[in-house]
Amino acid sequence: MNITIPGTCPILCFGGPYSSLQATEAIRREAQRLDIPPDRVICTGDIVAYCANPNETVDLIREWGCHVIKGNCEEQLAQRAGDCGCGFGEGTVCDLLSNSWYAFADRSVRDDVRAWMAELPTTLTFDIAGRRARVIHGGVRVNSRFIFASTPAAEKVSELNAAGADLVIAGHCGIPFVQHVGERVWFNPGVIGMPANDGSADGWYGLIEGTCDNGGLRFSLTRLGYDSFGAATALRQSGHANGYAEALLTGRWPSLDVLPDKERAATGHRLAAERLLLT
Repeated sequence: MNITIPGTCPILCFGGPYSSLQATEAIRREAQRLDIPPDRVICTGDIVAYCANPNETVDLIREWGCHVIKGNCEEQLAQRAGDCGCGFGEGTVCDLLSNSWYAFADRSVRDDVRAWMAELPTTLTFDIAGRRARVIHGGVRVNSRFIFASTPAAEKVSELNAAGADLVIAGHCGIPFVQHVGERVWFNPGVIGMPANDGSADGWYGLIEGTCDNGGLRFSLTRLGYDSFGAATALRQSGHANGYAEALLTGRWPSLDVLPDKERAATGHRLAAERLLLT
C-alpha cells in the first residue's frame, strides 16, 4: 500500500507492542511529547504477542490512528492458525514458550480484532526526501524472516532489491539497528513491548528526521522507558508467560534460540543509542 506522509519529518517508527498496554501508552505519550501526529507514526507490526493485554493494546493503536502493517502475529491470529508462524524448531525453548503465549493470545482476541488484523496491509511504501521507503515486518518475501545487524550485507542487498527501495524500515527481530547497505539504509527501530536483551528493561523506537542541507536524512534509535513492572505484574497474573514476565524486569530474553552468534554474545551488554546520516 502506498501512503503519503504529510510534511517531511520527523517520522516516529516502532515495532512490537506485544500486547503491552503500558509500553503502547508510553510510545503514544512520547509521540505527543515530540508533537508528532498519528499520520507520521509507523508501527512495523506484532501488536499482539507475549504480554497480558492483547485487546486493550489493539484498541489503543486503533484509536490512535497511526500507520500499521501486518506482522506475522497478526497474520496468524487473523487466520486462526495454530502458532505464531516464526518457524521455531520443534521442542526448542522458543517453540515451547511461544506455544504458551500464542495460545493465550488466540483465545483472548475478540472477533472484531481478528477482522481488523486481516485487513491490515503487509507493507507500506512512501517517498521521503526524494527517496523511496518501504515498511516491512521481517523480510520482503517472508514476513517472519529474522534479519539482524549481523545478517550478511548480501542478504540485506537482496531484500532491498526485492523491496525496490532506497530505505527499508523493518521489525520482527526485536533488537534495534541502523546500517548503511551501500548507498541505501536498513532501519530497524526495535520494539517497545519487550527489552532488547541488553540487560535493560527499556523498549526502543526510531526517528527519521530531515537535515538542513542537501535533503539528507538522519536516523536515530532511542530508548523508551515505561512501566515495565506493571507490564510484568499483569503478565504474571495472567500466568501464561512467566519467562517473558521475568525478561521485562531483567532485560534478558528467556531464550536465545533465534539469535546469531554476534547478538547472542551481546546478551546483557547495554546497547548505545545510534545515529546514522544519509546524505
